[in-house]
Amino acid sequence: MGQSEEEIARRLAALRTEHRDLDDSITALLLSGHVDQLQLARLKRRKLRLKDEIALLEDQLIPDIIA
Repeated sequence: MGQSEEEIARRLAALRTEHRDLDDSITALLLSGHVDQLQLARLKRRKLRLKDEIALLEDQLIPDIIA
């Protein structure tokens, strides 16, 4: 793990913002009435990749608790 907690937190904030923006873009595309299925699929794939990356970074910040 070569990144500090502060760097990870900054990256997480940026990814979460991008994830929300993609969600807004997907919603706007669906509401427009003219849905480009290819564009919609690309946006959804990108959103899923961001979600996975966010989860990985969150795991780095949250220590494992041994019960």
